[in-house]
Amino acid sequence: MNENVFDFIVVGGGIVGASTAYKLRKKYPKSKILILDKESQFASHQTGRNSGVIHSGLYYKPGSIKAKTCVLGYHQLVEFCNKQNIKFDICGKIVVAKNDNDLVQLNSIALRGAENGLSNIRFLQKSEVKKIEPYVDVKAALYVPQTGIVNYLEVSERLISLAIAERGSFRLNSEVIDLNRAGGVGVIRLKDNTCFHSEKIIFCVGLQSDRIAKIDGINEKIRIVPFRGDYYKLKNESRFKVRNLIYPVPDPKFPFLGVHFTRMIDGCVECGPNAVFSFSREGYNKTAFNYKDFYNSLSFKGTWKLFKENFTYGLKEYDLAFSKKKYLIELQKIIPSLELSDLIPGRSGIRAQALDAEGRLLDDFLIRKGEIGTHVMNAPSPAATASLAIADEILRQL
Repeated sequence: MNENVFDFIVVGGGIVGASTAYKLRKKYPKSKILILDKESQFASHQTGRNSGVIHSGLYYKPGSIKAKTCVLGYHQLVEFCNKQNIKFDICGKIVVAKNDNDLVQLNSIALRGAENGLSNIRFLQKSEVKKIEPYVDVKAALYVPQTGIVNYLEVSERLISLAIAERGSFRLNSEVIDLNRAGGVGVIRLKDNTCFHSEKIIFCVGLQSDRIAKIDGINEKIRIVPFRGDYYKLKNESRFKVRNLIYPVPDPKFPFLGVHFTRMIDGCVECGPNAVFSFSREGYNKTAFNYKDFYNSLSFKGTWKLFKENFTYGLKEYDLAFSKKKYLIELQKIIPSLELSDLIPGRSGIRAQALDAEGRLLDDFLIRKGEIGTHVMNAPSPAATASLAIADEILRQL
């Protein structure tokens, strides 16, 4: 049995799990650590399907876990990439005001950013915007120098390799189906009936977090409701229209940042994402359907309250999902010279968003202790940026 007994087990090989295992290795260098993931490779879902933005902490409620960990995580991530020679670029971003209502909101965003500790944020007039992004045509913008880009898959792989050095190991294709306790020690049972034992188990399982937490006796009365985001890319000949990162002013009612432009670390430019309710937690095409996921979402009263209160917003997002022309119109509000021929289909990602019974989307990160382990129950964007600081919070709770 000894070979299946570990000091720490981390379930989930995305960037939050990878960061947690790495921080455990740093704090307990002689510990025996196991990382499990149900997929055939690490970071298959949220981590491996985002644009790689290093967020600054601009939007988040001051004093929240999200605000604190994003700012702390930003500095830790930059330091880690520097030490590990991982390519990144702190290129800055602009948040653009397309109309007078946006201008009012832009002021609030700037104040919130300052409260969260960001420095050198400045307002740009239309002519100043043109100097930074020549093809953008808007009323004004906010320049945020701290924002950057990186490949989070590369970061995750490096974190895992450092975490399993010496007394660590990892196992892929390892889906957890049951948890229990034997002799005071937590026991994880996998789909193939293999069991692993540890007193300290951390679950960073994103899209499946509510299900695993329920097995562990946590009744938070929340449900993970998946939102798919569809991207387009600018064809190579059109990339010159975007130099770095261009964001609209987000709708304050939602945790989504709106359709935006991202120059990625490999030079590609992504446009998006929208945000539509998904009928499958891990189905990345537009018609993907999983009955279990569908039933889980629609049997939860919070989902119906969310739909009822945001019906118009939801329809608009579905329009963007199925109409390239309408997607273009949204993008042209920022860069009017874009044409249909500039856009080529990109990838999709799914956001693991926790929803409560009143139909409210949980805005902050959520970490809870179960009977067997510690669970990261809500960690959508900017969790990748914040991951090393989220790991610190997990270790503190351990």
